[in-house]
Amino acid sequence: MQELLERKQGLHRTVLIVDDESIEREMLSAMLSDLYDVIYATNGIVALDIIKKSKSTLSLILLDLHMPKLDGYGLLKILRSNNELCRIPVIMLTSEKEAEVTSLQLGAADFISKPYEAPDVIRARVKHAIELAEDRIIILDTERDELTGLLNKDFFFEYARMLNTQNNNMPMDSLVLDINRFHIINELYGRSYGDMLLKKIGSCIHDLVCQFGGLACRSNSNCFGIYIPHFENDIDQLQHFISMIEKNLDDRKISFRIGVYTDDGSGLEIEQRFERAGLVCRNIKNSYTTCFEVYSEELHNKELYSERLVNDMDNALAEKQFRVFYQPKYSIKGSTPVLTSVEALVRWFHPEYGVIPPDEFITLFEENGLIRKLDKYVWNEAADQIKRWKDEGLNIPVSVNVSRVDAFNPLLVEILSDIIKRNGIDNNSLLLEITESAYSDNSQQIINTVMLLRENGFKIEMDDFGSGYSSLNMLCSLPIDALKLDMEFIRNICDNKKNYRMVGIMIDIARLLEVPVIAEGVETKEQFDLLENLGCDIIQGYYFSKPIPADDLTVLAKAGVGRSV
Repeated sequence: MQELLERKQGLHRTVLIVDDESIEREMLSAMLSDLYDVIYATNGIVALDIIKKSKSTLSLILLDLHMPKLDGYGLLKILRSNNELCRIPVIMLTSEKEAEVTSLQLGAADFISKPYEAPDVIRARVKHAIELAEDRIIILDTERDELTGLLNKDFFFEYARMLNTQNNNMPMDSLVLDINRFHIINELYGRSYGDMLLKKIGSCIHDLVCQFGGLACRSNSNCFGIYIPHFENDIDQLQHFISMIEKNLDDRKISFRIGVYTDDGSGLEIEQRFERAGLVCRNIKNSYTTCFEVYSEELHNKELYSERLVNDMDNALAEKQFRVFYQPKYSIKGSTPVLTSVEALVRWFHPEYGVIPPDEFITLFEENGLIRKLDKYVWNEAADQIKRWKDEGLNIPVSVNVSRVDAFNPLLVEILSDIIKRNGIDNNSLLLEITESAYSDNSQQIINTVMLLRENGFKIEMDDFGSGYSSLNMLCSLPIDALKLDMEFIRNICDNKKNYRMVGIMIDIARLLEVPVIAEGVETKEQFDLLENLGCDIIQGYYFSKPIPADDLTVLAKAGVGRSV
């Protein structure tokens, strides 16, 4: 590209004159040598050898029609059939009027009639042919991905729109193909190996879209966009499409996932079609049961619903549509259960959708980082309620969730300390629940955060213990104040002996760590009796109470089950 730009600025442009008549060569040289570096060939055979050796520096070929050994037509056909040589513009030199049309049909950029016209006219024709060719090369280089040779994303969308117009908007399918775990391949085998794979995949995709009649692009590092005519048996065609690529690659380290948006006649813009195909592709990222999926109305509605929840969140916080409910936790170490603390659980009372279950918005907010806003809202609500209970003579600590996103916030201690100070409560009355999986994500950073929180007087409960991948060695060093068992173990504790024994082992671990064990999701007397027999310390679940509003919790605490502390 740099050489091309230099030539475009008037530097290093070379013109090859191919003519068996020395006088003709000298006449053209006299007209052009002050502007270009001029070289010569006396026939087509010699010229072809020069062209192959100088293909990267030649700006133009002036080609005589009638020559011995290989004439102008023959050489022009060879040049136009070669992918590397066809970029060099050719001006035919001829005295035959009927040859002009044939020359243009074979791919000549222009022609100059013999006997030669005024030098200014010839120089103008030469200059024009060179500049057109250079502009075309720049455009081609710009519209193509340098590594794979496929279209770049922007040009791909433009050509797709043109294809729709030319084909009278025939049904087309939009595919997004992504390479699974490509970053791992780069790390294990090196970037050059990864680039080689991308080239091979790009070549396979190009051959296949040519076969099907479509377009393809490399949209980002390891993601490809494919636009092909719709087939009635789409699933079979997709399977064939994938198998052909895998067969050509012959590399077991590579696997793909493909998201498909099938043209439904809705007239969506090209970009929107590929956004939907990309959504499907992302949805099957961690799937081990399928490598492709077609966009559906159900998925579309789910996407719109999720987008609506995200857009409504700030307004919901301002209007206090999120309400904090409290589920009691009872100590069962004595003869009578004792209310020892509660867990804050948030519910969304949406003006249009009604009560939205937490599992429909918590995960969504965790994915886009909005969970920080919601957690901070819950912390403030819980701290305010602790203060209200304190004013009524009730000491009820509240457990609140600290998400992974929160745990990596360097201002976490400052935020929580400010909430405690503003509400005039003790640090140990706001209990912090951090999931076991958060410890596993980045154990040392989480441990440092938890240690800092404990140094500032906060108590930490490890939530969902047993659901993550904590090593026993790591558990010994974890700064925690309580273990909260994953409710999946509790749900099957009566029917599954392995679950029962596993719960017993986890309680033994807690005893070794000298921290209490909390079992949540306890719903039956049978579950309660088994946990009590195993030595569980604290019980939470529908067996005692479902999550209830603060006012109902106040009544429960004052009435007492056993006694309130």
